[in-house]
Amino acid sequence: MSGTTELLERPGLPGGADWWRTAVIYQVFLRSFADGNGDGVGDVPGLRSRLPYLAALGVDAVWVNPWYPSPMVDVGYDVADYRDVDPAFGTLADAEALVAEAHALGLRVLLDVVPNHTSDAHPWFVAALAGDPAARARYLFREGRGEHGELPPNDWESCFRGPAWTRTTDADGRPGAWYLHMFAPEQPDLDWRNPEVRAELLDVLRFWFDRGVDGFRIDVAHGLVKQAGLPDAHGSDRRSEEHPGWDQDEVHEVYRSWRQLADSYDPPRVFVAEAWVARPERLPLYLRPDELHTAFEFEPLHVTFRAEPWRAVVEQGLAAAAVSGAPSAWVLTNHDVVRQVTRYGRAQPERRASNEEQRARFGVDPVDHALGRRRARAAVVLTMALPGAAYVYGGEELGLPEVEEIPDARRRDPIHARSGGTDPGRDGSRVPMPWTAGAPSAGFSPPGAAPTWLPQPAGWDALAVDVQEADPGSTLHLYRSLLAARRERMTEAGPLEWLATPPDVLAFRRGTTACWVNFGDRAVPLPSGRVVLASGPLAPGLLPADTAVWVEVPAG
Repeated sequence: MSGTTELLERPGLPGGADWWRTAVIYQVFLRSFADGNGDGVGDVPGLRSRLPYLAALGVDAVWVNPWYPSPMVDVGYDVADYRDVDPAFGTLADAEALVAEAHALGLRVLLDVVPNHTSDAHPWFVAALAGDPAARARYLFREGRGEHGELPPNDWESCFRGPAWTRTTDADGRPGAWYLHMFAPEQPDLDWRNPEVRAELLDVLRFWFDRGVDGFRIDVAHGLVKQAGLPDAHGSDRRSEEHPGWDQDEVHEVYRSWRQLADSYDPPRVFVAEAWVARPERLPLYLRPDELHTAFEFEPLHVTFRAEPWRAVVEQGLAAAAVSGAPSAWVLTNHDVVRQVTRYGRAQPERRASNEEQRARFGVDPVDHALGRRRARAAVVLTMALPGAAYVYGGEELGLPEVEEIPDARRRDPIHARSGGTDPGRDGSRVPMPWTAGAPSAGFSPPGAAPTWLPQPAGWDALAVDVQEADPGSTLHLYRSLLAARRERMTEAGPLEWLATPPDVLAFRRGTTACWVNFGDRAVPLPSGRVVLASGPLAPGLLPADTAVWVEVPAG
């Protein structure tokens, strides 16, 4: 085990060493899950108090968004110290207790690691700005272009809008060099060609592995290494086209060293990559046997609610899995995208819509939340039948919609500010969870607490956990039944076989279970066989529009 001693006992957990191949993993956006101390911000004690809820939901693991000390410019994705917990979230002892309690409930714990950049408050960057050459060499400082260095070193744009470069001021007050930040200026990019950077992040992984953490989700996994010389991008898009700041071949050297570390533990630790690539054939490169275990399938975040585009998404994901040998990791929503109830509740695009395109529709195009929720329920019944792993984002199991009407003064996402207010940003998918109808903050915080860090909308009580627990037809009950049925029927069901269907219907079988999804606007005949579960009410002999069903079929 790489010469280290684990600090926490790890009781036996279900699923064995390959648990990650078929796992359902619940994403906790910590600030918005549960508030334990009453300051209006979710925290580790709040999460600990809700672990039994997650165990009852039927998930296999919990992925926690960044809890490290941070100025919180980008809700914790600007890390000032990788080896501690921010006081707003709790203490390192709280984190260790969380891991132990989760394990006792049969839940594994994944953390976020943010290796592409640090906070500008990180001691390394503070030293770099003070002129320390060794510290500066850990980041991407360059002299500017133009007669007096007044122009950025290249034409790269930030993912949060505006230029990806900020100019420093020297000790004598004169303008100095520029530093690269592919996100906010407060998130300077590290130079992953520097061996000190590589050694430091390996040690960070080791620090948390030794505390019993089961793995990591890797933020911006495709972005660590930039093309040598940092050439101009010539207007190429930040994600959808090839760009010299993304997906460079040298990044795979990093992940080979990470995999060696993960495999040195018993049981081995695991990784899932947030890797955006311009060409589908690039993704399997991250999933070679000596690199990462899984990578998110991101197309379900953008695909329209139509049969043929969904079939293309599934086939693309399964083809990538066949090449790499790694399972697909299906995800319908996360903390960066518009929630699917809202996406599906609007008029559907022909094939797909980017997150920016979806946000541009806020307050402009009407949304039918009831329709969106029916479609979201059908989509999760579909994805939970697919081979591989699946992710559930906090609140998805309640059918929460995107909250579009957040006052500008309450928005926290740097995208909103850096776009000059033209892009509302991602806050609408991060509004605190409703737990108890009629309670202050819908039970997110204890009585007498401060206002929630983002405002909850009117009507949130109707979606609260306690309300849904009392309603057998609720989305929460659907998720519980679905995850139980998946564990029983799908984890070892074998490959996917497409079935012939009427127009606007998608169907496939795995083992003795067939999944049928009606994407059309009218009912179709219900397939023969015992109904295992359905995303909504069924008419006699009919599969209604916007509904999915699992049907038992003969073996073979």
